[in-house]
Amino acid sequence: MSTLRQRIFTNWHFMRILQLGLALWMLVMAIQSKDLAIGMFSAFFLYTALAGVGCCGPNGCYVPESNGQGKEANDIDYEEVK
Repeated sequence: MSTLRQRIFTNWHFMRILQLGLALWMLVMAIQSKDLAIGMFSAFFLYTALAGVGCCGPNGCYVPESNGQGKEANDIDYEEVK
């Protein structure tokens, strides 16, 4: 429970605040127009903004250069096929 509280109250940056604002705006529009689809989208964006998950952040969808096997991404192994 404390980790969820930490996620909600820490690491706020511009994109996360913007995402929260858009999610709240979409939620109000969904309630006014009684549209379930927009309500589902806004619930998703509200969750990602509050929990701090997703690609909206300072690192975005950062992928490290290493492929996990100790090799760099530029090291290519070739195998001859006959």
